[in-house]
Amino acid sequence: MSLSDQLKDIANSLGSIAAEGFLAGGFVGLLLVEILFRRRVAAPKLRQWLAGITGGTLVLAVVAASAQPVRGAYLFLHFLFLDDQAVFFQQLITLGAVAVVVWESTARQRTDRPVLPVEWYALLLSLVLGLYLMTMAVNLLGIYLSIELVSISSYLLTALAGGRKAAEGGLKYLLFGAISSAIMLYGMSLLYGMGGTLDLTAPDFTDNLARSGGVVVTLAGLLMLAGLLFKLSLVPFHVWTPDAYEAAPVPVAAFFSVGPKVAALLVVLRVVSALPGDFQTPLAMIALASITLGNLSALYQTDAKRLLAYSTIAQAGFLLVGVVAFNKSGFEAAAFYMATYVPMSLAAFFLIDALSANHTGSLPLASLTGLGRQYPWLSVGLTVVMIGLTGLPPTVGFTAKLLSFSALYEAYQQNGNPWLLALFGLGLLNAVVSLFYYLKIPYLLFFRQYDTASTISPKDLSSSQIILLIGLVGSVLWLFFQPGWLLALIAEF
Repeated sequence: MSLSDQLKDIANSLGSIAAEGFLAGGFVGLLLVEILFRRRVAAPKLRQWLAGITGGTLVLAVVAASAQPVRGAYLFLHFLFLDDQAVFFQQLITLGAVAVVVWESTARQRTDRPVLPVEWYALLLSLVLGLYLMTMAVNLLGIYLSIELVSISSYLLTALAGGRKAAEGGLKYLLFGAISSAIMLYGMSLLYGMGGTLDLTAPDFTDNLARSGGVVVTLAGLLMLAGLLFKLSLVPFHVWTPDAYEAAPVPVAAFFSVGPKVAALLVVLRVVSALPGDFQTPLAMIALASITLGNLSALYQTDAKRLLAYSTIAQAGFLLVGVVAFNKSGFEAAAFYMATYVPMSLAAFFLIDALSANHTGSLPLASLTGLGRQYPWLSVGLTVVMIGLTGLPPTVGFTAKLLSFSALYEAYQQNGNPWLLALFGLGLLNAVVSLFYYLKIPYLLFFRQYDTASTISPKDLSSSQIILLIGLVGSVLWLFFQPGWLLALIAEF
């Protein structure tokens, strides 16, 4: 392609990244507003401005992404690829980001709850920008750069609250992230050397890899997937998760549990579809290890955020079940699982945050004891979410697990891989194990005596927070009875 054709392609591509342009502009605008008005405007009013700019930018970005007239188009010389899948996952990411902004910006101030520094709004937009780029990345270099943008923003958000615990959590996150990035780069270099191009969608890439040998391609692919497994909190790249979640403020931890996972899932689907190696068995082993380790570790947790951190490790393993099936129904089940996990995970973090009075870092489960009668609606909502995460009816968590394991069993019937049967049986057994720690929270709420001498009392919620919780919890129940429209939407990809 001549230089003029390259420049023309780049110019034509600019119109298709309006969403990313809004996010980048919002990031710069937030920094300028903070610098110019920090000393001229009262802190509460400045936070309202920044929250409004952040929310408005997110809405503009998702509207611009959804309104793109051209789908299935390569951008910037096959560096990015915009299709319906990318837009759908961008919508999920924006849902999570808007939810955490609403939860944090409309919270009523309390003396026992530290206020997040105003820089967190700008860092959130930079994180969302990286996730948007991840959903469109089909080039090895593009995948790496977008993951690094997400990672750097995540490291800063983890340590943003200040204090020893936040610094420790951010440092662990950084160290494990650097290791996974190095492994990922090594795998990418091997794939580039064998494939002859960085473009995952190029026909020559797949043909050259097919001639290199399946074992070598599988090994290089697994090394490359290290960075994505890190974002999904899958074994063996899960170690950072409980410390980072405990150190990060609740809104940040809530977004970590959904945002990076949404984008990483789509990249995993695209990578394993492009590489000719056999990834079914190793991914089945990773999924089984993540489900088992996450569930068994969560059984012994006394802190709510650490419990939810190990829960996300197990849920990531369940999320991978559909990918392991390596068929159309499995990929659709994985997308459905991710779409339904977003409201469940956000609701879990927000409801525990609302019911717990200790907001200085840890959220002890003991602070929930006996609150079911004092705060019945919040407690019932949290119980519904815990049932949904377990995978029991009448919540959409049951539907998501049913679709994933049905696709997995269908794949086992077709190829007879014993690891698929092991994942099927032990995965369902682990769903039973998860009952013991998910239902521990409803047990503490409703079946333990409230300590009247305790000074702990949940925070008052604003009307915006109440509406947000009703929407999140309501979707967990409504999608169980009406999943058809979401399944139909996913099937169109």
